[in-house]
Amino acid sequence: MEDSDIIRLYKSGQPERAFTFIVRKYGERLYWHIRQLVADHNDADDILQETFIKVWNALPAFREESKLYTWLYRIATNESLTFLKRKRLRATFTFRDPDADMASFIESDPLFDGDQLQLSLQKAIATLPPKQKSVFIMRYFHEIKYEDISEIMGISVGALKASYHHAFNKVQEYLKKEGY
Repeated sequence: MEDSDIIRLYKSGQPERAFTFIVRKYGERLYWHIRQLVADHNDADDILQETFIKVWNALPAFREESKLYTWLYRIATNESLTFLKRKRLRATFTFRDPDADMASFIESDPLFDGDQLQLSLQKAIATLPPKQKSVFIMRYFHEIKYEDISEIMGISVGALKASYHHAFNKVQEYLKKEGY
């Protein structure tokens, strides 16, 4: 079902059905987007639920000024960034390194089936600041256009390109240090 059909269904007085289509169409994609940002499955699941609660509550106000999928990604990204900010804040009080925690999640994740290079890539991405990480993941893994990322993040295309370039260079430097 196309996004326009989902919105039409919602506006025709069938919000539950429209929401079901949104969850079916975007649930897995949003989960993996969130998961790449936060690493831990349980955290990603919780954030995905929060995302869909926000979507359900905000759907009546959706004005179709943006594409449905960019609107959904924006909510998921913002929820993830908020989660990461809270996690960093908690880490400062417990003297823990959130980047090291994320790396250990990746290493111990039973769902991770990549080789050593992929593990190093994930560790490199885990060291990026949250917004750079978001831009890098959306562009590199999801191949989302800069214009759509701009809509999702609320940042100019020029700033996104610069952010992606910096993130790419940081990942590349990390991988060089690891011997790749």
